[in-house]
Amino acid sequence: MQRTSFSDFKCPAARALDSVGDWWSMLILRDAFQGLSRFDEFQKSLGVAPNILTRRLKHLTEKGLFERRPYHQRPARYEYLLTDKGRDFFPVLMTLFSWGSRHIPAVDLAFLLGDAASGRERETMLVDARTGEQMTPENTSLLAGPAADDEVHERIARMRAWYLGIDA
Repeated sequence: MQRTSFSDFKCPAARALDSVGDWWSMLILRDAFQGLSRFDEFQKSLGVAPNILTRRLKHLTEKGLFERRPYHQRPARYEYLLTDKGRDFFPVLMTLFSWGSRHIPAVDLAFLLGDAASGRERETMLVDARTGEQMTPENTSLLAGPAADDEVHERIARMRAWYLGIDA
C-alpha cells in the first residue's frame, strides 16, 4: 500500500508525521530510547515482520532519525543509532506515553515514567521554553508563518474567533 507523503505540506505537524511514518516507526523509536539498536533486538521486542521492520528502519534512516552503522563484518550487521533529530523526538514520545497512561488506562501497565536519579514517578507537561508557562489549547494559537497564504490567514482567524467565542 502506497503511503501519502506530507513532505510538501506547509504544516510542521504534517511534515513531522511524514518523517516519523506510522505506529511501527514510533514504537521503534520508543525501543531506541530504551537502548535497543540492532535489528534482532527491535524484532524481538516488537514481534514485527522482518520486511516491515526493514522498511521502517530504512525510512527512519533516510529521514535522518537514525544513523546506520556497521557493528559486524561477516556477515554484515548494522546497528541503528539515534541522531540529534531522532533524540529530539523524545518529548513527543513521552507526551504520547503520558496521554495513553491517562486516557487509556490499564490495570496491567508494565511501565511508568520516572525520574532517572530518584526513581520517583513523573508526569509530562508541555511548557513554553521562554516563559515556563504551561501550554494549553486555551492559551496557545497558531501564528502565520513566512509561507502563509490567504487561506492560512483565514484559518487562523477562524481558530482565534472560536477560542474567543466570536463568530468569524
